[in-house]
Amino acid sequence: MGEKSNTRRTFILGVAESDCHVVANRLIAASLRDDGFDVINLGSCTSVADFAAAFAAHPEAEAVLIGSINGHAFDDLADLPAMRAQGLLDCPIVVGGRLSVGRDLSDEHVQRLHDLGVDVVCTDAADLYRVLDLLREDASMVQAG
Repeated sequence: MGEKSNTRRTFILGVAESDCHVVANRLIAASLRDDGFDVINLGSCTSVADFAAAFAAHPEAEAVLIGSINGHAFDDLADLPAMRAQGLLDCPIVVGGRLSVGRDLSDEHVQRLHDLGVDVVCTDAADLYRVLDLLREDASMVQAG
């Protein structure tokens, strides 16, 4: 592999703004760290502006990983299009967890998240490593999500 594979990979991790559930967040952070990744973990109730500030402080980050368990990810990410338009979150955005309220995540819900500027929607934590592998190979591959 190329030079990129010889450097530690950095990811910004947090839980969406209206969500205080941190168990999965901490487990994911620990798993990523155990596998040699650098993780900037912003914890729970993280606004889009907080993710943008973390990315500004850590421009080496390959992606922002946002979890949500309460089903309100769409509302919590309402500021994402403006941040993306301003170039403040110019990296892949990966969202995972329980992303809708009251039923399974529909294709419409996924499309709404993509329309906000989310690059990848993960409904199964096992998919995260597949996504990270795609990022390592080519970040543009993630855009197709």
